[in-house]
Amino acid sequence: MRHRPLGQTGLEVSELALGTWGLSGDGYGPVNEAEQDRVIERARILGITLFETADSYAEGAMERRLGRLLAGDPEVHIVTKLGTDLSAVPPRKRFDAKFIGEALARSAERLGRSRLDVVLLHNPSVAAVERGAATGRLAEAESEGRIGAWGISAGSVEMAEAAIAKGARVVSLPYNALWSKDLERLGPALSRQGVGVLAHSVLAYGLLAGLWASDKQFAPDDHRAERWTADDLRRRIGQLQALKPLVGGPVLSLRAAALRYVLQNSLVSSTVIGPRSSLQLDQLVREAGKGPPYLPAGELGALEGRLRELGVNA
Repeated sequence: MRHRPLGQTGLEVSELALGTWGLSGDGYGPVNEAEQDRVIERARILGITLFETADSYAEGAMERRLGRLLAGDPEVHIVTKLGTDLSAVPPRKRFDAKFIGEALARSAERLGRSRLDVVLLHNPSVAAVERGAATGRLAEAESEGRIGAWGISAGSVEMAEAAIAKGARVVSLPYNALWSKDLERLGPALSRQGVGVLAHSVLAYGLLAGLWASDKQFAPDDHRAERWTADDLRRRIGQLQALKPLVGGPVLSLRAAALRYVLQNSLVSSTVIGPRSSLQLDQLVREAGKGPPYLPAGELGALEGRLRELGVNA
């Protein structure tokens, strides 16, 4: 497993990170606990040293699981996200200083760590970032040595920009072959400030694996059932035609092409993958390849042209 610097945090992290939302059962339906353990343990065997979670995943159970399985491993780094008040009915976002301080203490207890590596605000509004209560509380915790670095999991460019202006050292962004605009727009600021970048949603919730029929339907407990209309899903599946010329030689599948598209971007510190089984994990690690060049020389320009013709990132 190759490693990259996480911006200027001083951490060296595996270029693939194990994301745990899919494992938690919150987004795609349940995963049995034995398989959750197998995936996490297999990730370590394969050399993954960065694990991504949140205090809200399975109501904190994923933090506890990572804390138990990765205890005492000096090479492991964990990124967790805060900002969801699960005690409220219905659950709601909270970014006041008191709540963030309490959430930080609860995450540290669940993870079994007195010092957390990276803590991100979990999709706050731009206004919440600009008010500064949550960012100030995390900056204070960093100065106290309770966390190594703080940042944001951002759903928009504006959100990320507001956090960077407050001193965020790590930004997690959706980034994939069909959604690259945000990272491109933020690129100069990220490079100038030395911000570490975690790329998530790299397979667009499974779309970029290229395995769905045009009339694909999802189970009621799968978040994708609400994410796309039938027409929108058909349109997005059609856009995958742009990636198909990348498949061949060491690029074993459309999924491999999509994963390598993210890995080839030098702005990305680590690519967050979300396998729900050890088999899926093995496939993704194998398809990531043995290192640069991740895609054939000259292919990226041609891909961008094909995507523009289809109205992607226009």
